[in-house]
Parts: sequence; structure tokens; C-alpha cells
Amino acid sequence: MKVQYILGETLYKEGVHMDFDFTSDQELFFESAKEYAEKYFTPELIKQYYEVDHHISLEAAMAFRELGFMHLGLPEEVGGIPCSKLTLVALMEKLHEYTSCVLPFQTDFNSIMDVIEFGNKEQQQKIMDVVNNVESTSVAVTAISEPGAGSDNNAMTCVTKKQPDGTYILNGQKTWVTLAHLSVYTIVVAKDEDPSYENDKYSLWMVPNGIEGYTYGGLEKIGQQIVPFVDCFFDNVVLTEDMRLGEPGEGWKLLMKKLEFERCLVVAQALGQAQAVMNEVGPYCSERICFQKPIGHLSAIQQHLVEMETILDNVRTRLYKVTTMLDQGKSTRLESALLKAYACKNLTKVAEHALSIYAGIGYTKEMSAGRIWNDLKGYEFAGGTNEIMDYIAGRQLVKKYKNK
Repeated sequence: MKVQYILGETLYKEGVHMDFDFTSDQELFFESAKEYAEKYFTPELIKQYYEVDHHISLEAAMAFRELGFMHLGLPEEVGGIPCSKLTLVALMEKLHEYTSCVLPFQTDFNSIMDVIEFGNKEQQQKIMDVVNNVESTSVAVTAISEPGAGSDNNAMTCVTKKQPDGTYILNGQKTWVTLAHLSVYTIVVAKDEDPSYENDKYSLWMVPNGIEGYTYGGLEKIGQQIVPFVDCFFDNVVLTEDMRLGEPGEGWKLLMKKLEFERCLVVAQALGQAQAVMNEVGPYCSERICFQKPIGHLSAIQQHLVEMETILDNVRTRLYKVTTMLDQGKSTRLESALLKAYACKNLTKVAEHALSIYAGIGYTKEMSAGRIWNDLKGYEFAGGTNEIMDYIAGRQLVKKYKNK
């Protein structure tokens, strides 16, 4: 079932109030996502994706686009399907619950939206042509972090310098770039002219993969092997003005406009996978017999379940609340930071509780809890670490209560 056949006006408008009940159209939409997951994320395929290929199949990636999922949230003028941010968050949550995997689509969506929001018509046409017509595992990725510049963006040294002929030369290294080696474009944030710490002028560049001077180096992670990191190396890469997204020197400010929603999407991914763990371990408590009774009769096991369900419910409520605030046009600088810090570290605990319930068998690859625990830990760093979230939230809380 294609998305455009089941998305109605209600999906675009439900974010203007605090009613989190899903409409019948949305329920049909989630059912389509479940059918997709059941076809392309069987246990055998998941094992192949994580342990052998280290990415989803091209068939699964293209099916996601063909079903219309990749068009969701994009404006109609570029061929998209407008909807609220709450719908996008709910979709991301459900997809990660149904597949129990980390998926590349949130990375794609963020980068595509950068081009749609900040780019000109020609750049928009280029990225939508990839979405609609080019076979690839990933459409576009965004390269921000550097070996010496993670949370401290001023420490970036990746730089472009204008040449006498009007072109620009890009030099530097980016790291922790998800799926860059399998994408068609890389959105690179680089300093203008001067790599010094004091320079706060950055630009965004839409760099085609395969351009001369752009190479990759592999990185190994302990989790999320289905969406691998790479190092990106830029050695005298020649850029032209038509590759720049937005105005010169405004790149970092443009990225910051979207960071609050990106954090909601990261939380939605983690929430979906944590729910997948609960869906698996919950029935196990009634099936596993110990002392001649199901282990679910033991108070210790019940306590684990209580802690897990409490975390899941708290995170979901806070996530939907913050996303609804964004749909209403409100600032969520404080709320999104509090959400991200609380959610990701506690959702990791959901998997830890599951491992305790499973005991020995949970420490094997026979159960998915261990794999998902490794995946969940990675979300604590994505979109800003727990410590940075606490730092942002702490400053905002001081301001909030200053004049109370």
C-alpha cells in the first residue's frame, strides 16, 4: 500500500493539539510500515545486514522509497507528502519497533530536508531526482564531526578557500559519517577561508560522491553495524558556487535550526528499538518455566517489567509532547535537550533489564536483546551527547527560573 493512498489531511493537522490518539488513516499507515518490515527484515535478513553486509539491502532501500515513505514530510512542490512532525516521529518509532533494527532513513531524511529547505530549485531537483530515480542504499548524508571537533564545533578545521577562477578548494577530514560511502551526496559543513578556532563562518556544500579528491576510510563500531561510520577525506576537492547550500557563512546557523527536531527523531528510533525488546521479552516471562512456574510470577522479574514499561511510557509521552510543541511553532531548546538526555540513557536501561530477565541466554546471539543494547547505546551520542544535553538544558533552566 503506497503512502499517498492512505495519508489524509488529518495527518497534517493532528499536531496542533495534545491529542496523541492516532487516526484511522495513521493506523493504516503504520500497518503499511509493518508489512514493509515483515518483508525486508526477517531474522535471516537482519543477521545478514548486521554481520555480513553491514547495511540494509538495496532492495529494502528502494522499496522504502517506492512505497512513498521517503516523500513523507517533504513539501508538495517537490513531489513530497506534507504531514506533521508528530506523524514523522511516530513513523520512525514504529519502523524501528517493527524491524528491531537501526535504519538509515532518518539520516537520509535530515540531509534531504537540508537541501529542500536551504537549497535553490536546481539543488532541490537534483536531490529529488536521486530519491525518485537513482538506485542507492542512501540518498544523502551530512558530515559534521571531525577527529578534533565533536561537541566543540569551533575546533573544526575542514575548510574551503576561493580560487582566482571562482571555484573553491575543500580540504580536511570528517569522521563518524554514517553511510557516506553508500550515499549519492554528502552535505559537508566547512569553514570559509580560515580554519582557525576563532572563525565562526561556515558554509554547507552539496558534494557529489565520486568527485575527485573525496575518499573514505572504514571505522568499526561495537553496535549499529547495520549503519556503519566512515571517515571522509577531502584532498583538494574542487567545488563550484552552485554546490553551496544557502548563503556563505551561514551553514552552522542553518543546521542549528533543525537540531531540535533531529533529536526527536533520534529518540523515536531508540524508543522503537526499546519497545521491540519489550515485545520480545514480555511473552518470554510467561513461557520460561523456573521452579515449576513461569518466571513472570517472580517479583524480581515483575520489577524489571515495571521499570521497562515506565521508561517506555515516560519517553513516549515526552517525545510526543515535544514534537507537538514543534508542530505548534514553539521553541523546544530546553525540552528537546531534556528529552534527549533522559530518553536515550534510560532506553538503554530497558535492554539491560531484558538481559537480566533472559539471564544467560540473553548474553548470546540467539536473542536480539544484546544486539539492541549495543544499538541503543549509540543513540546516547547521536545528535548531542548526554553531557551536552545536560549542559544545554542546565543553562536554559537557569534562565527559566531566574525571575521566578
